[in-house]
Amino acid sequence: MDHDAFRALEPWCWRAPSAHNTQPWRLRYEPDAVRIGWDPAHTLPVGDPTGRDLRLSLGAFVETCLIVAADAGLRLEYVVDHDEQHRWVGLLRPAPDRYPTPFRTTDVWERRTHRGVLAGVVDPDTLDAVARPAGGSVRTVSDAGRLGTLLRTADRRQYADPAVVAELRHWLRLDPTHPGYHADGLTDRCLVLSRPAAVGLRAALAGYPVLRPLGLPRLLAAAAGDPLARGGTVLILIAPDHLDPPGEVEFGRVLLRAWLTLHTAGLAAHPLSQLIDVPDTRTALGALLDVAPRRLLHVTRVGRPTRPAPRSARRVRA
Repeated sequence: MDHDAFRALEPWCWRAPSAHNTQPWRLRYEPDAVRIGWDPAHTLPVGDPTGRDLRLSLGAFVETCLIVAADAGLRLEYVVDHDEQHRWVGLLRPAPDRYPTPFRTTDVWERRTHRGVLAGVVDPDTLDAVARPAGGSVRTVSDAGRLGTLLRTADRRQYADPAVVAELRHWLRLDPTHPGYHADGLTDRCLVLSRPAAVGLRAALAGYPVLRPLGLPRLLAAAAGDPLARGGTVLILIAPDHLDPPGEVEFGRVLLRAWLTLHTAGLAAHPLSQLIDVPDTRTALGALLDVAPRRLLHVTRVGRPTRPAPRSARRVRA
């Protein structure tokens, strides 16, 4: 295996999406393969206690590696070798042919999460065709009012949990002088925060222990605004029943293909993971869709951006 050729592609591979932009993936170069795993220091044990978002992120990284390698002419395949104890998910190894994909490195590079205004209505069939071959499906919620209520509830529940807030604060980059501002995490620019709003959020989070009993969680949830008011269509990725951890990694690959499908159609996505991170709203959303809550894998707001979104930071850059 040509390790040098793949190492040169790493900056583009690291453009894969991850929850809170933690970039949890790690590579180990072996004689005839590249092993893919994760670093527990770059996970979200409080906000993602089951590891669902971690495994989706790892799957997105796997798919990104395959796309970038194929575009560069490298012939690689992914082999599942899931090992929770040692924190590995699988291997990239030489293959007879290049990975078949319609996407290019430019698609990986240009795709961005968009938290701003998203115009238009998106037919779930656009992404359902991507999920179906893997046994999944994509649905939407017709009751916008109920969905908005669930979203507000999820925001309040998360801001009311000191452990969740502490974890979020760890990954927020609200000041350009933060040492991780250009490396990882959620910056003020990516969160579409003005400078005064970013300063106010930093102050509120710094005073959280004192202000929490005085109603700060409700104020923080209100200050976050209503993403549904910024337009777009909310789509839910539904997994097959009884999906195991390696299966969730595979659906991370499906999710990346779905996001790139949107990107190449001129659309963008904004994840609303809090809806399924909070148990009560996850159960209620499952009831709205008549789907077992455990099958809800990903929720995202989708539409056509009205202006370009900022590019999120990466620890490995071109």
